[in-house]
Amino acid sequence: MAKGIKIATIGGGSSYTPELVEGFIKRYDEFPLSELWLVDVETGKEKLEIVGNLAKRMIKEAGLPIDVHLTLDRREALKDADFVTTQFRVGGLDARAKDERIPVKYGVLGQETNGAGGLFKGLRTIPVILGITKDMEELCPNAWLINFTNPAGMVTEAVLRYSNIDRVVGLCNVPIGMEMGVAKLLDVDHSRIRIDFAGLNHMVYGLEVYLDGVSVKKEVIEKLSDPENSSFVKNIDGMGWEPEFIQALDALTCPYHMYYYKSKEMLDKAIESSKTEGTRAEVVQALEKDLFELYKDENLSIKPPQLEERGGAYYSDAAVRLITSIYNDKRDIQPVNTMNRGAIASIPAESAVEVSCVITKDGPVPLAVGDLPVAARGLVQQIKSFERISAEAAVTGDYNKAVLALTINPLTPSDKIAKEIIDEMMEAHKAHLPQFFQEEVSVN
Repeated sequence: MAKGIKIATIGGGSSYTPELVEGFIKRYDEFPLSELWLVDVETGKEKLEIVGNLAKRMIKEAGLPIDVHLTLDRREALKDADFVTTQFRVGGLDARAKDERIPVKYGVLGQETNGAGGLFKGLRTIPVILGITKDMEELCPNAWLINFTNPAGMVTEAVLRYSNIDRVVGLCNVPIGMEMGVAKLLDVDHSRIRIDFAGLNHMVYGLEVYLDGVSVKKEVIEKLSDPENSSFVKNIDGMGWEPEFIQALDALTCPYHMYYYKSKEMLDKAIESSKTEGTRAEVVQALEKDLFELYKDENLSIKPPQLEERGGAYYSDAAVRLITSIYNDKRDIQPVNTMNRGAIASIPAESAVEVSCVITKDGPVPLAVGDLPVAARGLVQQIKSFERISAEAAVTGDYNKAVLALTINPLTPSDKIAKEIIDEMMEAHKAHLPQFFQEEVSVN
């Protein structure tokens, strides 16, 4: 990498990009980035230019020799890249709004990465990510793919099973958000906290919690018994655990567990929100409109604090920390999505898991945790089955497999309702699901 480090960011017009740029600026001394290529599609051109110009101002303000390139040509950006980061949303927030609104009509939770919404986001996303990996094989075969695109666990699973690249790491800001939350609960600096994570993306558990290397899990769980302390991430409305439940579980939950352990309450809240403030996607659309107005300000040369309301808090800390650790062979411990390799006993070795890993120049080395607690094991295995069948449906365009995937998801009450939801959502997302409608294309 003596030529200088090149990073290609697919989905460069995302509102999250200033987080990423801030991270590169903060860590420039240990990660001397020379070229940052921000890539987007034609429909995202305006946002790409707005975000890209803010990125340039931020770097100029920092006085760093980083060249920022804006392009709609993915292959140009990927050529000779050292790292490729992905943070795109096929169909945009309009597609997310459909993911969240349609299932609710059937009395089923609609959510970006869980249940029917997670399935359809995966069906739209996986063919695109596999196209990126094919380009990478040709244009930057030694690059690392750092995927932040949701559903991150399912996407990582698909890349591991259906691509020819093995330098892939999935990333989520939920674990680092949980660490920050614990630090806040204990009123200590984040650097003093470490959590042993194990599970799946948006289904990860904190099996042990350390303050300065000493276990404080019991104290943290006691604090989490207080309803005010239930949720660590701003884009999830926490509703407090029953003290008996969280104490008996004896592990930290992530905010997304609310959808499984409080399904009725979260569904009721989603139904009410859809009638009042709108779906989360519609709320985010309003937030993004305001953010991009801020980003346009030519006098703005820092990441605006309002971005944290978007749900991307700590993204730069997680993403750039990971990239820097790979580049410098730091061998520190970070939670990422990677191949299990036996770390979690009850999950297939070749499957993607979210687990604490030692980060090396050769990638993440999962820390063996043995098996998950009995109380968590079955749910994690069920969601892993859902991810695998969903990925297979995305790759093959097999309608029956899509119905099967949704039916086995614990948020779906029956196969009949699963099929009804699939049929309506297939039609709603038809433009972004060509693999399911190929037979309708006439060949002359």
